[in-house]
Amino acid sequence: MIVTETMFSQLTILLLSAKDYMLPCLNKKLFGFDCPGCGMQRAVHLLFHGDFVGAFKMYPAIYPILVLLVFLTTGLFVKMKYAQQIKFFLLMVTAATIVISYIIKMNNHFN
Repeated sequence: MIVTETMFSQLTILLLSAKDYMLPCLNKKLFGFDCPGCGMQRAVHLLFHGDFVGAFKMYPAIYPILVLLVFLTTGLFVKMKYAQQIKFFLLMVTAATIVISYIIKMNNHFN
């Protein structure tokens, strides 16, 4: 019991201090504006802290990415009849969400 409590507390400390170890965006450092992936690390950090709305506001594509990852992981263990079509649909939804949110972010940034 003590081992699991210690492991849980270590994981909690790691998650709380993870913000200090996030990678900086090279695109933002070089060119001065966000890339399409900017905000993903912070959104994952917010998800781990239970701030689901904040995670969506930080990076709207976080939920389509999670659904895609869950589907791909499930596909390793369970064979599905229309797996290729579902995977293609989820990829398109994820890509569209990334592009649309990036266009909106850049539109707000430059206006």
